[in-house]
Amino acid sequence: MNSQPPNESPATEAETRAALLERSVRSFTPINKLFVQAPRGSESRHGPLSWFVRGRDLRALQAYLLVIGVNSSGASEHGWSTTLPIKVWARAFGTTRHATDASAATAVSKVLTRLEKRKLIERGRRGRSREIRVGLLREDGTGEPYTRPGKANGDRFLKLPHAFWTDGWHEKLDLPATAMLLVALHEKPGFELPTEFVPDWYGWSADTAERGFKTLRDLGLLQVFTRHKKAPLSPTGLTEVNQYYLLGPFAQARTAPTIDDYVAQVQASPDAAPPADTSRKKTTA
Repeated sequence: MNSQPPNESPATEAETRAALLERSVRSFTPINKLFVQAPRGSESRHGPLSWFVRGRDLRALQAYLLVIGVNSSGASEHGWSTTLPIKVWARAFGTTRHATDASAATAVSKVLTRLEKRKLIERGRRGRSREIRVGLLREDGTGEPYTRPGKANGDRFLKLPHAFWTDGWHEKLDLPATAMLLVALHEKPGFELPTEFVPDWYGWSADTAERGFKTLRDLGLLQVFTRHKKAPLSPTGLTEVNQYYLLGPFAQARTAPTIDDYVAQVQASPDAAPPADTSRKKTTA
């Protein structure tokens, strides 16, 4: 007699996120750069990202990044939106660990409420079921309709690789590190960012920026090169500046091969000089 095949265990939080991201049919999430920083000439350069950092709201930030990632089409009746049972949202948002179904659902509701108040999403229900529709609004927090950034509208965007989720980096990076990862993705490889400028340019403290950079470096996701730059008004005529390059799954495609060579060279010789062309790559702030 053939034995009945064994039952499988329920899908985990990680499996749920992976399945949702797989439906997007891409390897990254496009995020409008206005989420990180407002354009030049604005009354304030702070983007909505600063709200999460100042509010110490990592859970809502991660939820928002995931919501953008799982929305793959604006062709539905409600535009750029995704409708899922509340239990699926709970697994995707990571609220089910050591929590009852009711507690996990309550946590989802609180997170979505905070995102609604920040005018980043709109929410609805499907009939009497516990299915929740989460629709995107423009990433700048104005409450305007969402449009996918790209060639169709000219909006500039950064790319957050799905590896952020599938490789578990969302669990390894705290709020400062996540914020500085988004800043680094927002900038060109080899950008210069004196951390004392971070409060004006991005909206959180220099100390938070330094802690975020340190975590990224400790985890092998950020390479920092120090070089001497001409400074006519300094006592020595020089000043030290740091240039930042993301590594691993977050290394930007625009990074020149010479940078890869330089990384290997620095490992062998810490005094190696950076490639000559990197001095032109400065922050867009």
